[in-house]
Amino acid sequence: MFGWLRRRPKAREIPDTLWRATLSDYPFLDELKPAHQVRLRELASQFLAQKEFHGAHGFKITDRVAVAIAAQAVLPVLNLGLGWYDDFVTVVVHADEVLARRTVQDDDGVVHEYGEVIAGEAMERGPVTLSWKDVADAGASARLGYNVVIHEFVHKIDQRDGAADGCPPLPSRTAREAWMAVIQAEFEAFREKVIIAERFGGEEPWLDPYGATALDEFFPVACEAYFVNRPVFEKEFPPLARLFDSFFGELR
Repeated sequence: MFGWLRRRPKAREIPDTLWRATLSDYPFLDELKPAHQVRLRELASQFLAQKEFHGAHGFKITDRVAVAIAAQAVLPVLNLGLGWYDDFVTVVVHADEVLARRTVQDDDGVVHEYGEVIAGEAMERGPVTLSWKDVADAGASARLGYNVVIHEFVHKIDQRDGAADGCPPLPSRTAREAWMAVIQAEFEAFREKVIIAERFGGEEPWLDPYGATALDEFFPVACEAYFVNRPVFEKEFPPLARLFDSFFGELR
Protein backbone atom coordinates (compact mmCIF):
# COMPACT_ATOMS: atom_id res chain seq x y z
CA MET A 1 0.00 0.00 0.00
CA PHE A 2 1.15 3.57 -0.50
CA GLY A 3 0.16 7.19 -0.26
CA TRP A 4 -2.56 8.00 2.25
CA LEU A 5 -2.85 4.42 3.52
CA ARG A 6 0.85 4.24 4.36
CA ARG A 7 0.49 7.22 6.68
CA ARG A 8 -2.36 5.90 8.83
CA PRO A 9 -1.22 4.58 12.24
CA LYS A 10 -4.78 5.17 13.46
CA ALA A 11 -8.15 5.57 11.77
CA ARG A 12 -8.04 8.65 9.56
CA GLU A 13 -10.78 10.07 7.41
CA ILE A 14 -10.66 8.86 3.83
CA PRO A 15 -9.68 11.80 1.58
CA ASP A 16 -12.58 13.50 -0.18
CA THR A 17 -11.35 12.82 -3.71
CA LEU A 18 -10.82 9.14 -3.01
CA TRP A 19 -14.16 8.80 -1.26
CA ARG A 20 -16.08 10.52 -4.06
CA ALA A 21 -14.39 8.24 -6.59
CA THR A 22 -15.43 5.20 -4.57
CA LEU A 23 -19.06 6.30 -4.44
CA SER A 24 -18.94 6.94 -8.19
CA ASP A 25 -17.52 3.47 -8.85
CA TYR A 26 -20.22 1.81 -6.72
CA PRO A 27 -23.54 3.65 -7.20
CA PHE A 28 -25.35 1.45 -4.66
CA LEU A 29 -23.21 3.17 -2.01
CA ASP A 30 -23.99 6.60 -3.42
CA GLU A 31 -27.72 5.79 -3.07
CA LEU A 32 -27.49 5.58 0.73
CA LYS A 33 -28.99 8.36 2.81
CA PRO A 34 -26.49 11.17 3.54
CA ALA A 35 -26.29 10.24 7.22
CA HIS A 36 -25.59 6.63 6.30
CA GLN A 37 -22.87 7.70 3.86
CA VAL A 38 -21.17 9.59 6.69
CA ARG A 39 -21.36 6.50 8.89
CA LEU A 40 -20.10 4.31 6.04
CA ARG A 41 -17.06 6.55 5.58
CA GLU A 42 -16.30 6.45 9.31
CA LEU A 43 -16.58 2.67 9.52
CA ALA A 44 -14.53 2.18 6.35
CA SER A 45 -11.76 4.33 7.88
CA GLN A 46 -11.84 2.24 11.06
CA PHE A 47 -11.82 -0.97 9.03
CA LEU A 48 -8.71 0.18 7.17
CA ALA A 49 -6.97 0.93 10.46
CA GLN A 50 -7.84 -2.47 11.94
CA LYS A 51 -7.22 -4.81 9.01
CA GLU A 52 -4.15 -5.78 7.01
CA PHE A 53 -4.32 -6.06 3.23
CA HIS A 54 -2.05 -8.41 1.31
CA GLY A 55 -1.78 -8.68 -2.46
CA ALA A 56 -1.31 -12.23 -3.73
CA HIS A 57 1.25 -13.10 -6.43
CA GLY A 58 2.47 -9.55 -6.85
CA PHE A 59 -0.92 -7.84 -6.91
CA LYS A 60 -0.51 -4.29 -5.58
CA ILE A 61 -2.83 -2.97 -2.90
CA THR A 62 -3.44 0.66 -3.82
CA ASP A 63 -5.54 3.21 -1.94
CA ARG A 64 -8.32 2.65 -4.47
CA VAL A 65 -8.30 -1.12 -3.93
CA ALA A 66 -8.30 -0.94 -0.14
CA VAL A 67 -10.99 1.73 0.13
CA ALA A 68 -13.24 -0.01 -2.40
CA ILE A 69 -13.10 -3.21 -0.36
CA ALA A 70 -13.50 -1.46 2.99
CA ALA A 71 -16.52 0.58 1.90
CA GLN A 72 -18.35 -2.51 0.67
CA ALA A 73 -17.26 -4.70 3.57
CA VAL A 74 -18.72 -2.41 6.22
CA LEU A 75 -22.08 -1.96 4.49
CA PRO A 76 -23.64 -5.03 6.16
CA VAL A 77 -22.51 -3.86 9.62
CA LEU A 78 -23.39 -0.20 9.17
CA ASN A 79 -25.94 -0.45 11.99
CA LEU A 80 -24.28 -3.37 13.79
CA GLY A 81 -20.72 -2.17 14.30
CA LEU A 82 -17.26 -3.47 13.39
CA GLY A 83 -17.24 -5.83 16.35
CA TRP A 84 -18.85 -8.39 14.06
CA TYR A 85 -15.53 -8.54 12.18
CA ASP A 86 -13.18 -8.81 15.15
CA ASP A 87 -12.30 -12.49 14.60
CA PHE A 88 -9.79 -11.82 11.81
CA VAL A 89 -7.24 -9.30 10.60
CA THR A 90 -6.14 -10.22 7.08
CA VAL A 91 -7.74 -9.52 3.70
CA VAL A 92 -5.96 -11.24 0.81
CA VAL A 93 -6.57 -9.83 -2.67
CA HIS A 94 -5.89 -11.67 -5.93
CA ALA A 95 -5.95 -10.02 -9.33
CA ASP A 96 -8.63 -12.44 -10.57
CA GLU A 97 -10.42 -15.62 -9.61
CA VAL A 98 -8.26 -18.38 -8.17
CA LEU A 99 -8.27 -22.16 -8.21
CA ALA A 100 -8.78 -23.50 -4.70
CA ARG A 101 -7.88 -27.08 -3.88
CA ARG A 102 -10.66 -29.05 -2.19
CA THR A 103 -10.98 -32.53 -0.70
CA VAL A 104 -14.08 -34.62 -0.13
CA GLN A 105 -14.50 -38.03 1.46
CA ASP A 106 -16.99 -40.43 -0.09
CA ASP A 107 -19.15 -43.02 1.68
CA ASP A 108 -16.36 -45.58 1.43
CA GLY A 109 -13.89 -43.30 3.17
CA VAL A 110 -11.93 -42.53 0.02
CA VAL A 111 -10.65 -38.94 -0.14
CA HIS A 112 -10.99 -37.20 -3.50
CA GLU A 113 -9.24 -33.97 -4.50
CA TYR A 114 -10.62 -31.41 -6.94
CA GLY A 115 -10.19 -27.79 -7.93
CA GLU A 116 -12.79 -25.06 -7.52
CA VAL A 117 -12.59 -21.65 -9.16
CA ILE A 118 -13.55 -19.01 -6.61
CA ALA A 119 -13.96 -15.24 -6.56
CA GLY A 120 -13.72 -15.10 -2.79
CA GLU A 121 -13.57 -17.09 0.40
CA ALA A 122 -14.11 -16.44 4.10
CA MET A 123 -12.31 -18.74 6.50
CA GLU A 124 -13.86 -19.27 9.93
CA ARG A 125 -11.79 -17.13 12.33
CA GLY A 126 -9.37 -16.63 9.45
CA PRO A 127 -8.67 -14.33 6.49
CA VAL A 128 -11.00 -13.18 3.76
CA THR A 129 -9.83 -13.75 0.18
CA LEU A 130 -11.15 -11.67 -2.72
CA SER A 131 -10.74 -11.36 -6.48
CA TRP A 132 -10.09 -7.72 -7.39
CA LYS A 133 -11.64 -8.21 -10.80
CA ASP A 134 -14.94 -9.14 -9.15
CA VAL A 135 -14.62 -6.36 -6.59
CA ALA A 136 -13.97 -3.78 -9.31
CA ASP A 137 -16.94 -5.01 -11.36
CA ALA A 138 -19.37 -4.68 -8.44
CA GLY A 139 -20.82 -1.39 -9.64
CA ALA A 140 -21.92 -2.90 -12.95
CA SER A 141 -22.93 -6.28 -11.54
CA ALA A 142 -25.26 -4.74 -8.95
CA ARG A 143 -28.11 -4.97 -11.45
CA LEU A 144 -27.73 -8.74 -11.16
CA GLY A 145 -27.57 -8.61 -7.38
CA TYR A 146 -23.94 -9.78 -7.35
CA ASN A 147 -21.27 -8.57 -4.92
CA VAL A 148 -18.35 -10.73 -3.82
CA VAL A 149 -17.27 -8.49 -0.93
CA ILE A 150 -20.69 -8.49 0.70
CA HIS A 151 -21.01 -12.23 0.10
CA GLU A 152 -17.80 -13.08 1.94
CA PHE A 153 -18.35 -10.66 4.79
CA VAL A 154 -21.87 -11.95 5.37
CA HIS A 155 -20.24 -15.37 5.69
CA LYS A 156 -18.16 -13.77 8.46
CA ILE A 157 -21.33 -12.58 10.18
CA ASP A 158 -22.87 -16.04 9.86
CA GLN A 159 -19.72 -17.63 11.30
CA ARG A 160 -19.80 -15.54 14.48
CA ASP A 161 -21.45 -18.38 16.40
CA GLY A 162 -19.12 -21.02 14.97
CA ALA A 163 -20.99 -22.65 12.13
CA ALA A 164 -22.23 -21.06 8.91
CA ASP A 165 -25.84 -22.20 8.72
CA GLY A 166 -27.76 -19.34 7.14
CA CYS A 167 -28.56 -17.67 10.45
CA PRO A 168 -26.49 -14.98 12.18
CA PRO A 169 -26.14 -15.02 15.97
CA LEU A 170 -29.46 -13.88 17.43
CA PRO A 171 -30.43 -12.95 21.00
CA SER A 172 -32.79 -15.84 21.71
CA ARG A 173 -33.91 -19.26 20.60
CA THR A 174 -37.28 -17.78 19.64
CA ALA A 175 -35.61 -15.22 17.39
CA ARG A 176 -33.54 -17.94 15.75
CA GLU A 177 -36.59 -20.12 15.13
CA ALA A 178 -38.44 -17.19 13.58
CA TRP A 179 -35.46 -16.41 11.34
CA MET A 180 -35.05 -20.00 10.21
CA ALA A 181 -38.75 -20.36 9.45
CA VAL A 182 -38.60 -17.49 6.96
CA ILE A 183 -35.25 -18.14 5.33
CA GLN A 184 -35.76 -21.91 5.06
CA ALA A 185 -39.07 -21.44 3.25
CA GLU A 186 -37.55 -18.87 0.88
CA PHE A 187 -34.56 -21.10 0.24
CA GLU A 188 -36.67 -24.12 -0.62
CA ALA A 189 -38.86 -22.08 -2.98
CA PHE A 190 -35.78 -20.62 -4.67
CA ARG A 191 -34.10 -24.00 -4.99
CA GLU A 192 -37.23 -25.36 -6.66
CA LYS A 193 -37.14 -22.51 -9.21
CA VAL A 194 -33.49 -23.21 -9.96
CA ILE A 195 -34.17 -26.92 -10.45
CA ILE A 196 -37.08 -26.21 -12.79
CA ALA A 197 -34.95 -23.76 -14.79
CA GLU A 198 -31.95 -26.08 -15.08
CA ARG A 199 -33.72 -29.37 -15.68
CA PHE A 200 -36.90 -28.40 -17.45
CA GLY A 201 -36.12 -25.13 -19.20
CA GLY A 202 -38.17 -22.96 -16.89
CA GLU A 203 -37.62 -19.25 -16.40
CA GLU A 204 -34.25 -18.55 -14.81
CA PRO A 205 -34.49 -16.81 -11.44
CA TRP A 206 -32.96 -13.36 -11.07
CA LEU A 207 -30.90 -14.28 -8.02
CA ASP A 208 -27.58 -16.08 -8.53
CA PRO A 209 -28.39 -19.83 -8.72
CA TYR A 210 -25.36 -20.52 -6.55
CA GLY A 211 -27.65 -19.63 -3.69
CA ALA A 212 -29.49 -22.91 -4.24
CA THR A 213 -26.38 -24.87 -3.22
CA ALA A 214 -27.18 -24.83 0.49
CA LEU A 215 -28.78 -22.61 3.10
CA ASP A 216 -25.40 -21.31 4.26
CA GLU A 217 -24.80 -20.03 0.71
CA PHE A 218 -28.33 -18.80 0.14
CA PHE A 219 -27.98 -16.34 3.03
CA PRO A 220 -24.93 -14.46 1.66
CA VAL A 221 -26.16 -14.67 -1.94
CA ALA A 222 -29.48 -13.14 -0.87
CA CYS A 223 -27.67 -10.48 1.15
CA GLU A 224 -25.60 -9.47 -1.86
CA ALA A 225 -28.77 -8.65 -3.75
CA TYR A 226 -30.45 -7.08 -0.73
CA PHE A 227 -27.65 -4.55 -0.25
CA VAL A 228 -26.86 -3.66 -3.87
CA ASN A 229 -30.26 -3.87 -5.59
CA ARG A 230 -32.93 -3.49 -2.95
CA PRO A 231 -35.85 -2.66 -5.32
CA VAL A 232 -35.57 -5.88 -7.32
CA PHE A 233 -34.72 -7.97 -4.25
CA GLU A 234 -37.76 -6.71 -2.36
CA LYS A 235 -39.97 -7.51 -5.34
CA GLU A 236 -38.54 -11.04 -5.64
CA PHE A 237 -38.26 -11.85 -1.92
CA PRO A 238 -40.61 -9.67 0.19
CA PRO A 239 -40.38 -11.84 3.34
CA LEU A 240 -36.58 -11.86 3.18
CA ALA A 241 -36.41 -8.09 2.69
CA ARG A 242 -38.43 -7.61 5.88
CA LEU A 243 -36.34 -10.21 7.72
CA PHE A 244 -33.07 -8.59 6.70
CA ASP A 245 -34.38 -5.13 7.59
CA SER A 246 -35.10 -6.39 11.10
CA PHE A 247 -31.50 -7.55 11.51
CA PHE A 248 -29.35 -5.16 9.46
CA GLY A 249 -31.53 -2.08 9.84
CA GLU A 250 -32.92 -0.11 6.92
CA LEU A 251 -30.33 1.86 4.95
CA ARG A 252 -32.38 3.69 2.31
